[in-house]
Parts: sequence; C-alpha cells; structure tokens
Amino acid sequence: MSSLSAKVIRNAVQAALVEDVGGGDATTLATIPETASAAARVVAREPLVVAGLPLAEAAFRLVAPAVRLRRQARDGQALRAGDTLLRVEGPAGALLTAERVALNFLQRLSGVATLTAAFVRAVAGTRAQILDTRKTTPGWRLLEKYAVRCGGGGNHRLGLFDGVLIKDNHLSVLAGTAPNPIAAAVARARARYPKLEIEVEADTLEQVDQALAAGADGILLDNMPPDVMRAAVRRAGGRARLEASGGITLSTVRACAEAGVDCISVGALTHSARAVDIALDFQAA
Repeated sequence: MSSLSAKVIRNAVQAALVEDVGGGDATTLATIPETASAAARVVAREPLVVAGLPLAEAAFRLVAPAVRLRRQARDGQALRAGDTLLRVEGPAGALLTAERVALNFLQRLSGVATLTAAFVRAVAGTRAQILDTRKTTPGWRLLEKYAVRCGGGGNHRLGLFDGVLIKDNHLSVLAGTAPNPIAAAVARARARYPKLEIEVEADTLEQVDQALAAGADGILLDNMPPDVMRAAVRRAGGRARLEASGGITLSTVRACAEAGVDCISVGALTHSARAVDIALDFQAA
C-alpha cells in the first residue's frame, strides 16, 4: 500500500493536538511531576486490522521528541485481542497528554481497515475489487482512504478533480439534450478532460447501453439487483469497467461480486466503520 506523506501525518496530528491540548493538559500539569517517566504499550482489545501507527507515533513524538517507540505490528496486519501494536517509553506527562490523540487515530483508522478487510474476505475468489467512495470524514479523506488500502481495498477517485463521474443529477440537468443526456455528457467530458477516466452512473440497462455507445470508460451500476448486474456484464462484454454500488452490505456483497462486476464501491467503509477497541496500558514501575 502507498504510505501517507510526512506532511500529511504532521499536519493531521498537529491539528488534533491543538484541538485537544489547547493551552495545556490541565490534569497532567497539575498532578504529574515533570521528572516522572513511564512505559506503556498500545494493545488491541479485540481482533482488528491495524491502520494509523505512523499517526500515533507522531502524536507521541510531537509532544515529547525524546520519547522511545518500539513498533510491534505494522499497518495492514491482522491482530488478535491482546496483541501489542506499539511500546512507548518517556516522560509520563507527555505520554498522558498524547494518549487520546494517538488512540483516536488508531481506533478510527483501524476500524476502517477492519471493516474493509471483512468486505475483501467476503468477495474472495471473485474478480471484484472492493473500493471506497467520497463519503469520508471532512479533513480525513487521505487518512481514511489510506486505511481502506490497509484493509486490502482500493481507492475510487480521490476527489472531484481526478476523475469524471456523471451521476443522475448531472443527467437530470441535461434532460432533453440530444441525442440523449448520457451521450452529451460523455462527449463534453471527453472534450474538456481528455486524460481523465469517464464513468457514467446507470440505473437501467437502457442507460448501460447508452453509456457503452458513448464510449464511457466505466459504468456505475446503481442499486441494481444481481440478475440485472449479470445482464449488464453480458451487454458490456468487457468494453467498459463495471462497478456495483448502492447500499451494498456484508450480506449482499458476495452476490454482487458473483454477478461478474469488476469492482464494488462501499460508502460504509468510511462513513459507518466503528472505532475498534485499542487501549494504552501503563506498565507498573
């Protein structure tokens, strides 16, 4: 998987620390001697797939540059309950101050990776790749899409700028355009952005045929049942990449994959993944 840049990590962690620490960690400043040192380990409380270790490490280092970190796992690794992700040693106050920010990144991103891995397992043996969407937490898109990769999934377009996806609302605006809204939209997109991939959202097989005739690179089969997806696969005959999308769950994703589509986009990977249970356990002196 491609990694997050040092700049992205630093900016995200700095913003989180400013939000959480503000003018100072009042509890720690009031109760913990500056000379106190401590050792702790970051522990999985449930089975999970790791994502976010570089951000957790950055949280500790930005609070206390001299902190000592020993990574016990890697992003993308599946762990059991009780496994250690990271060991930390250093000023006790710094570990306490950085704790919540470090865990927030790990719990949230590992949750995304863990859910993604479950979807990937569900379609094992088929040709379908699991993809994310743009339904991400504002400001966390790069982080959450990285977590999807940690879980074995792939990334759909990063934003509105790196791919053309002609959706139903675009087509509604173009209603009545000759020869049909899909043909007009694809032609305009190809002329304006010749180097970008052009995908068309299709609700019906008629729209699939129109997208194929227009030369779309990809077709998003929106909320189609598996039998209609199979018909779309037959009609496409490999002329366009076919993507299934629309309310797909762990219980329905296998049937979509077996319909023969190339990829399945699942918004739930990022908008509905729960934070997994990870803790920072201080070691007895």
